[in-house]
Amino acid sequence: MKEVMTIRLDSETKNKLEELAKATARSKSYLATEAIRDYIQINEWQIRAIREGIRQADAGELIPHEEIVEKWEKFQ
Repeated sequence: MKEVMTIRLDSETKNKLEELAKATARSKSYLATEAIRDYIQINEWQIRAIREGIRQADAGELIPHEEIVEKWEKFQ
C-alpha cells in the first residue's frame, strides 16, 4: 500500500530534483522514494548494531576496559 507524505525542500534541492526528474523521465515522487529507500537500506545496519550492543551490554557481555586498552596500544 502506498501512502502520501509531504516533505519540505530548500529551493536548490527542489530544483535539482526537478532537473533530475526531467533528465531521467521519472517523477519527482519516484526519485524521492528511491532516495529514501536507498538511504534507509544503507543506514539501517547502524540501528541493528546499536540494538545488538545494548543487548550485549544488558546481558553483561562486555569486554574489560584493560583488554580494550591493550588492543588499542598494539595499533599505536
